[in-house]
Amino acid sequence: MRTQRGVSFILLLQLSLYCSSIAADDQSEIISRFQSYLRIDTAHPNPDYHAAADFINAQAKSLSLESQTIEFVVGKPLVLLKWPGKRRDLPSILLNSHTDVVPAEHGKWSLHPFGAEVDASGRIFARGSQDMKCVGMQYLEAIRKLKSSGFEPVRDVYLSFVPDEEIGGHDGAEKLAHSDLFKQLNVGIVLDEGLASPDANYRVFYAERSPMWTVIKAVGAPGHGAKLYDNTAMENLLKSIESVRKFRESQFDMVKAGLKAEGEVVSVNMVFLKAGTPSPTGFVMNLQPSEAEAGFDIRVPPIYDQASLEKRIAEEWAPAARNMTFYYKQKASVLDKSGRPMLTATDNSNPWWLLLEEAVKKANGKLAKPEIFPASTDARYFRELGLPAIGFSPMANTPILLHDHNEFLNQDEYLKGIDIYTSVIKAYASYGGEWTRDEL
Repeated sequence: MRTQRGVSFILLLQLSLYCSSIAADDQSEIISRFQSYLRIDTAHPNPDYHAAADFINAQAKSLSLESQTIEFVVGKPLVLLKWPGKRRDLPSILLNSHTDVVPAEHGKWSLHPFGAEVDASGRIFARGSQDMKCVGMQYLEAIRKLKSSGFEPVRDVYLSFVPDEEIGGHDGAEKLAHSDLFKQLNVGIVLDEGLASPDANYRVFYAERSPMWTVIKAVGAPGHGAKLYDNTAMENLLKSIESVRKFRESQFDMVKAGLKAEGEVVSVNMVFLKAGTPSPTGFVMNLQPSEAEAGFDIRVPPIYDQASLEKRIAEEWAPAARNMTFYYKQKASVLDKSGRPMLTATDNSNPWWLLLEEAVKKANGKLAKPEIFPASTDARYFRELGLPAIGFSPMANTPILLHDHNEFLNQDEYLKGIDIYTSVIKAYASYGGEWTRDEL
């Protein structure tokens, strides 16, 4: 005959197993939704944006979120979701993510880049698993949890799923930021992507380097391949390349010595070299070409004097005295519309920063020292307007694999990231400060 204590223990055990089963089922569904998003091929040059938009709108419907799809450029849908708050007079929150991903060389992946398969270690392999479909889905899953708990936001929460970030964002986030629609949103803070962290601390970014993609061209008289003479196109370009190399080395030395972080220096990398006279078998070997050019991917932090770099390019790297010219394929300012460096405050002057720190801590996470993002993201279009924007992708204990072969994110880290965003969104959406956007 069972004792009362024995029956109670069995009932508790059954309840525990039942709850564990529910939790496991929930996690399985969460991972499945992430896999479904990853399996949509939104890689350039032919991203399936409409399939991604349809998927996101379906998720919005399941969450009873307001939704609209905008095409600032035909064929490039931008999905904007809204979770209305109780105080419409307060500045809103914008959670931004991009739907596009970079191409993947299928033959160099151990698993299909759009298969979203999970290996025995729980790693989800897919293009976009880190950059940045994870973040977009984590926003949605966090809202799902908050809604299930009965939470109601004080201020409006918007989610933007934008196209074209990987090719500059000009037909996506830039169009949104400069639209009349965006003005109506009354955004007070923007969250955008960050980077994975190899250790246990989450990386967070308060600024980013601006691109100055530069092409330098040299011209000169053609000549016989055996002739020695001054000011050939190739000789002049090589002098410039050497000058660029020395500058690059001086910047890189500060990083290697630990004096500055990568995002705090100017990065310069030569990305193409175009010269020579083509022939049916390759290049003509006994003819010095009359033109030669090289392209450089230059990234400038907002703490650097951009004007001094422009002067260096004109006077040292491409001087007219050596028959050289240059132009920018892309050049973004490091200053916002008010002429101030595009930096988001990470101190007591910025309540959004303090809320983020506390929310991550409450979710049993820890932020690393805030950094300048080494590349460029869509956040710059919002910082240009003078808005605070924070780059944050909660992926700890994860190698940085954006744009790499075999990009993956462990499902446990993905699930932890949802808990982090749940805490952050709740903190942001609960904040009832009476200041306006202009007071930040």
